[in-house]
Amino acid sequence: MAKFRRRTCIILSLFILFIFSVMMGLKMLRPNKAAFGDPFGLDLLPEVHQRTHHLVKNFDSQKSDKINSETNIKNLKSVEMTVKPSKASEPNLEELPPLNYYFHAFYYSWYGNPQFDGKYIHWNHPILKHWDPRITKDYPQGKHSPPDDIGSSFYPELGSYSSRDPSVIETHMKQMHSASIGVLALSWYPPDTNDENGVPTDDLVPTILDKAHKYNLKVTFHIEPYNNRDDQNMYTNVKYIIDKYGSHPAFYRYKTKTGNALPMFYVYDSYITKPEQWANLLTVSGSQSIRNSPYDGLFIALLVEDKHKYDILQSGFDGIYTYFATNGFTYGSSYENWAKLKLFCDHFKLIFIPSVGPGYIDTSIRPWNNQNTRNRINGKYYETALSAALQVHPSVISITSFNEWHEGTQIEKAVPKRTSNTVYLDYRPHKPSLYLELTRKWSEKYSKERATYALDHQLPVS
Repeated sequence: MAKFRRRTCIILSLFILFIFSVMMGLKMLRPNKAAFGDPFGLDLLPEVHQRTHHLVKNFDSQKSDKINSETNIKNLKSVEMTVKPSKASEPNLEELPPLNYYFHAFYYSWYGNPQFDGKYIHWNHPILKHWDPRITKDYPQGKHSPPDDIGSSFYPELGSYSSRDPSVIETHMKQMHSASIGVLALSWYPPDTNDENGVPTDDLVPTILDKAHKYNLKVTFHIEPYNNRDDQNMYTNVKYIIDKYGSHPAFYRYKTKTGNALPMFYVYDSYITKPEQWANLLTVSGSQSIRNSPYDGLFIALLVEDKHKYDILQSGFDGIYTYFATNGFTYGSSYENWAKLKLFCDHFKLIFIPSVGPGYIDTSIRPWNNQNTRNRINGKYYETALSAALQVHPSVISITSFNEWHEGTQIEKAVPKRTSNTVYLDYRPHKPSLYLELTRKWSEKYSKERATYALDHQLPVS
């Protein structure tokens, strides 16, 4: 009997040990980090049946009776939790493919926190009112309250960081390098000016240039619609940028078909200014002409509506970009129109730069704008946009965005987080680096494809 009990105890112990081993094995399983399938066809993407003709960022909307699957979940009875990923997953930068200097990412340096700025900046973004007061009254009012309540539907791995923190800037450069992004397009306001929710940030440019250079990235400027922007002060500001930053080794220049290496400037909301004013600056005969001077460059206009392309021609711009990561929202951001826009640009010798993004959700700051949300579909939306861009053989591709958290277009690392009031969206079941990895994959693909058609189209190849 005693022998039987011992044998039973041994068998039971071995069984418990087996169960424990299986449980530990299951716990350690991770999603396949490289298993990204082919992108969905374009026909599977969301479509907008009603075109907007308002100015950009004045979104047409209607109150939705349903909560979108990518809207924050409110009033959850749960403990606050932020999940931090393991640092062991960081890629070795020396083993990565070369940077692609025809892959540009829009970058924002407007974030702040008490440690570096004395207060939160942009993370506490106000909830914007709808222009119809009858709609506004049905939605929350006020501002977000960081660090746990921020103006975003996702939560950054770096937390509610400051754009002044040198370690944050360095981490951003590492992430862009890991994604094979060659150029960051820095959101820029002239000295002592800023957006309505921020503070001046021109003093950060030297640090951004230095950190970018450390990782072989280049910096171009995305000129925002500062107050009273016109041909005269644009001349002054372009001169300021080139005089102050143009000699830095990280300052981006695009090699044209004629062999000239010129600075590139993205001009956001360019359509606000009349073509006649732009022509003063951007045509050879203009009264404030910048052409054939030390301050000449490639000026890229934002195209929203189809009719804007003729204004862009009259203005003297060198190219167009589409910015919005919202397929179907504007004429320019609709993939189905990119082939026609590319033909137009080729005909008039303009640079066409389609803008791609991983998705869109701005309901943390525009809660009434649910209809313009574009679900990420675990990276499929992004891959579809990239596939559509490659099909038109563009000179450059721009990414909206590296870190525009308010509109949920970021490819920067995000982590799971929940508080007593909010569950933030994240990239699960994939890692926080999902969109950096996808960007690297498509950057390499774009680089190879571009090399095959660059000679036929007489595009620069280096």
